[in-house]
Amino acid sequence: MKANRHGEEPPLLVVVGPTACGKTGVAVALSEHLDGEVISADAVAVYKNLNIGAAKPDESEKARAVFHLIDVAEPDEDFTLADFESRASLAIADIRSRGKTPILAGGTGLYVRSVTATLSVPSVAPQGNLRERFWAEVAEFGAGALHARLQTIDPVSAEKILPGDAKRLIRALEVYEVTGKPMSSFHTPEGIRGVPKPNTYLFGLQRERAELYQRIETRVDAMMDAGFLPEVQGLLAQGYSASLKSMSSLGYRHLIRHLTEGQPLTEAIEDLKRDTRRFAKRQISWFRADSEVVWLPVGKDSSAKAIAGAMVTEWEKRIAGAET
Repeated sequence: MKANRHGEEPPLLVVVGPTACGKTGVAVALSEHLDGEVISADAVAVYKNLNIGAAKPDESEKARAVFHLIDVAEPDEDFTLADFESRASLAIADIRSRGKTPILAGGTGLYVRSVTATLSVPSVAPQGNLRERFWAEVAEFGAGALHARLQTIDPVSAEKILPGDAKRLIRALEVYEVTGKPMSSFHTPEGIRGVPKPNTYLFGLQRERAELYQRIETRVDAMMDAGFLPEVQGLLAQGYSASLKSMSSLGYRHLIRHLTEGQPLTEAIEDLKRDTRRFAKRQISWFRADSEVVWLPVGKDSSAKAIAGAMVTEWEKRIAGAET
């Protein structure tokens, strides 16, 4: 394995931040600067045929950089955190073995954390029969009943999961049913954020809130112009159910409501913009709570190349500081 100029194996550089902040462009620029390859940490981009709504790299970006963990699952697969951690770790090792720099980029917080910290991830495959039973209970008694049950077997997880978050409740109960251990037992003593791994450097893109929200508005409009609605229509026509994990993701569920429940398209689009802003706020809160992230202010006219250069400079400063 080739070493970098500091005598270590190539570092893992990580680009995080809220949706629409420019992570992919910066990751591509970093890959060109450092002879690297990009690993996507996006929970929607893993699915084939979910293209526009996932904001996958465009053709020009794919021509400039090698991407991993995109289009690796069918829309009706339940791609888990354990699946991501396993595949991403293999990709990082492969990239490093070829003397190249792995660059992780994305906004799915747990995906990022699963490979940047020592975090025990329960490798429990989705259990179809169990999930059917739990969903039937949700339909009959409400998600609150599952939350009450989780409180008795795993109060730590129950405290972190909202009573109405049926999907996360079902996953926590599923892990307990299969392993006999509460979901919280898989976390490190430091909690869900784990212990940071060495030679790993996280950088966050920080934009002014008003500018970020404008970028979200512009992105949603561009997605609609690019054919997002026909994409969703095509997925439904192929028999992919609205209840699938992939199809219930941001954007897809909004357009499905328009197509299947008659919500006016203009209202669906406004709901999508609103919910994307809320999602961005949650992402910011998640990454802000991580003391390992070094935040770089990004201006309206900042180029991806300039931001990537600033990251490399900051990384070299941290390396130099650690050596003194």
